[in-house]
Amino acid sequence: MPTIDPPAIAAIRRFNRFHTRWVGALGGDLHGSGFGLTEARVLYELAQRDGWRAGELARELGLDPAYLSRLLKRFVGLGWLERGRAQGDGRALELKLTAAGHAAFAPLDDASRRQAGAILTRLGEAEQISLMATLDRAQALLSGAPQARPTPLIREHRPGDIGWMISAHARLYAEEYGWDISFEALVAEIAAKFLREFQPGRERCFIAELEGTPAGSAFVVRESEEVAKLRLVLVEKRAQGFGLGKRLVQEAVGFARAAGYRRMVLWTNDILHAARAIYVAEGFRLVAEEKHHSFGQDLVGQNWELDL
Repeated sequence: MPTIDPPAIAAIRRFNRFHTRWVGALGGDLHGSGFGLTEARVLYELAQRDGWRAGELARELGLDPAYLSRLLKRFVGLGWLERGRAQGDGRALELKLTAAGHAAFAPLDDASRRQAGAILTRLGEAEQISLMATLDRAQALLSGAPQARPTPLIREHRPGDIGWMISAHARLYAEEYGWDISFEALVAEIAAKFLREFQPGRERCFIAELEGTPAGSAFVVRESEEVAKLRLVLVEKRAQGFGLGKRLVQEAVGFARAAGYRRMVLWTNDILHAARAIYVAEGFRLVAEEKHHSFGQDLVGQNWELDL
């Protein structure tokens, strides 16, 4: 009987099988070029820069030096590769692809680009961004290389962001606080009103983005001519630790001030301790609170204000 792998191992093996089939590595004819996968990869590296040394290239690609040596001799015999003495070290040989070698590589490079392009034409812009972020993340994790801390950005909303925001609120509050679907209904109503009655210059939705995907939100909506309301502040768990909650609130307050509002208000609940700490730090003051039963829970609602 076959061994049953743990889920993570099974996932990696499943992706390996998919990827080798997808790139055409199994047939020995990558992209119809006549090259096997290893030959194509060696040719690719040689086409990127001159001056490779055979030992260096073998280490870079994890190839057996004897096997690579035979492959390089074949390229020399085809007139694709030249070997010359390295400057400063007459004992070492450096590799350089000839014009014929670049010509041989060009159809392979073009076929690879066309294959990737064909995949991207099936994806929308948001899906392409998500795919790029996912591939970069997978490469970083699998390589074991030190990972740079991602840099989040805050931008205005785009089509599709509001749907994500509704889903994220419903999911996070259900997981963290046990709130029921009536909360999702409320968030959807607020979001729908924002989209229907959106007043550019007086209202704004800020989206925090991390590694190419939405990770937080904050809304400024018009309450009256002089009063703005801060609504729907959220930061996903995966984005915590970047100070995004504080940045979103600061962006919202700055926008409200620049838009000419005199005061900003918000409604929250006393169990949302992290959010309340941000509001206090930004100068909001608690003006009223009241017990209520909402979203399937007994809660204490709070009204906060900030003079702009």
